[in-house]
Amino acid sequence: MPLDPQIATVLAQAKAMGGKPVHQQTVAQARAALAMMCAMGGRSTASLSDVVNRTVPGPAGEIPVRIYTPTADGPFGVLVFFHGGGFVLGDLQTHDGVCRELAAGAGCVVVATHYRLAPEHQYPAAADDCEAVTRWVHENAASLNVDPARLAVGGESAGGNLAAVVAQRLRNSGGPALAGQLLVYPAARLTGEPQGSMLENAEGYFLEVKDMEWFLGAYLADPSHATLPDASPGFAEDLSGLPPALVITAEYDPIRDDGEWYGEALREAGVDVTISRYDGAIHGFWNFFGMLKVGRQAMDESIDWLRARLRA
Repeated sequence: MPLDPQIATVLAQAKAMGGKPVHQQTVAQARAALAMMCAMGGRSTASLSDVVNRTVPGPAGEIPVRIYTPTADGPFGVLVFFHGGGFVLGDLQTHDGVCRELAAGAGCVVVATHYRLAPEHQYPAAADDCEAVTRWVHENAASLNVDPARLAVGGESAGGNLAAVVAQRLRNSGGPALAGQLLVYPAARLTGEPQGSMLENAEGYFLEVKDMEWFLGAYLADPSHATLPDASPGFAEDLSGLPPALVITAEYDPIRDDGEWYGEALREAGVDVTISRYDGAIHGFWNFFGMLKVGRQAMDESIDWLRARLRA
């Protein structure tokens, strides 16, 4: 399918403005650029009862979180959300809009997690923080007005990777059980094999293969770590017993095949999986629900799926 017309316009405008790909920027420049883009396309006007910033204990100190509570009576289902950004970029503010949309739309509490970022903190720091927050939410369900039996994890891109890793870690350690995992264009395989969608969409569609190399070079101190299931969840030998998943992918995304490969592997292991490819879309489209119709569609699908998984 041709590139979505709205997305084509955005890409053309970015090119005309002389925007540099991530791999040609410093870490500070790339972080600032993502913050600006998310502020433009990811604003939310959703009404919520409360939004609170706090910290929770982590393996290397306090972890910042932002807790979104919908306007209704609890106890609520709860989503622990991990932002994307290649393990290097992003924070609580860049993904504030998507978290507001998910909380208000699905009627669940969302606990957004700002895990430690690379290159300052390399693998497995991010996964350790995300697991710690998920366990904290389960242990403190009563004070959050949430039902610990209706706990899900989710994230996009690198955050999708982290959600899948946390789901596997919890299963492997005997719980807590999860009601679902929302995986939006997840980075399920960090080895970067140059095949399929990686070759088809190597450059020109926002996320480029050289950007991915830049991200992974920052995240993995040792390239051999890329084959570990704790870094690349798709390499786990056993995927049975994992929670139901919604896997969203984009046609013009270099990591499209990796996400769909993981979704199919979950399905073959007996997991209840919905794999939803958005034709004409690029990596990041879901985040820009405020300016892209296709992004709005994917956000609505995510909300509907979460509501069904987390209903009382």
